[in-house]
Amino acid sequence: MRSRALHPGAWWAWALSLAVAASRTTNPLLLGLIIAVAGFVVANRRSDAPWALAFRLYVYVGAVIVASRVLFRILLGGEDGGHVLFTLPRIPLAAGLALFGPTTAEALLGGLYDGLRLATMVVCVGAANALANPKRLLKAVPGALSEVGTAVTVALTVAPQLVESVQRVRRARRLRAGPARGLRAVKGIVVPVLEDAMERSLRLAAAMDSRGYGRRAYLGVRLRALIAACVLAGLAGVCVGVYGVLDGTSSWLGLPLLAAGLAVAVAGFVLGGRRVRRTAYRPDPWGWPETLVVAAGVGACVLLFATARVDPGRLFPSLSPLRWPEVSWVHALSLLVGALPAVLAPPVREVVR
Repeated sequence: MRSRALHPGAWWAWALSLAVAASRTTNPLLLGLIIAVAGFVVANRRSDAPWALAFRLYVYVGAVIVASRVLFRILLGGEDGGHVLFTLPRIPLAAGLALFGPTTAEALLGGLYDGLRLATMVVCVGAANALANPKRLLKAVPGALSEVGTAVTVALTVAPQLVESVQRVRRARRLRAGPARGLRAVKGIVVPVLEDAMERSLRLAAAMDSRGYGRRAYLGVRLRALIAACVLAGLAGVCVGVYGVLDGTSSWLGLPLLAAGLAVAVAGFVLGGRRVRRTAYRPDPWGWPETLVVAAGVGACVLLFATARVDPGRLFPSLSPLRWPEVSWVHALSLLVGALPAVLAPPVREVVR
């Protein structure tokens, strides 16, 4: 298979599909399987670029999320079940609220399941950041969303750049035999990292200004009003349609309104793209590897939703009565489809920094 960099939109579609699949379950075994799938694909298809080093940071953030949710359950206390693990001194507050008190296994597991689900979604986003080139992603943004895309792309590059700066500063300090631990080491790392971040911001602002970001073509008042109306009406339709799909009680608020809102919003984006005149140097191709990667992520998500009626109790482990989480082989096979990009995506060997 010839090595080339995959289209960044394909990686983001794959990762977001896994994140949507993670939102469908609180089973820690299935969530751990999603994290393993994302990590396996990242380990096999990430490059040696600076942004590819940020995946570990997102894993740490996910661990902090899980720990904070569990500590929050301990802080609030409560007797959500009959299996009391330990009891801390109760501190009463106003309006019948109190801190600490008895902590049950049901409360801790509930916090663990919720925190792990959110952490899995964060890890999926980290996988997209590690696999997709943010600079190439900016080229694929539609013209109508060029300004928003620029802001989002700059925001997404903060974590990878900070990781790169910290590693570079720590390597320089080791070469100079500086202290590796303690408060002095932290101070010696933070100041150069902040200085490097400021220099990067100034260089990015100068580069964006020299390339004409923010310049628009002239459009009439009526056309601008039509574009704004289409975008606002389309987004409102999408919001109401998503609510109808998730609620399931009103048939006309679901897919029909969602499809109509998407159509109107796309029309507004197409019209809005006429005000931005820009060219793309070496546009990224979209071939069969990109299609297969997106199909793998979307397929895993769709299969999990489609098989939700097959033993749905295993997607949401019972806390009352308390039961050990179990995994259905149907759900596990559905999520394993998301690991196919580790084989289907072309390997990346050469990275242009």
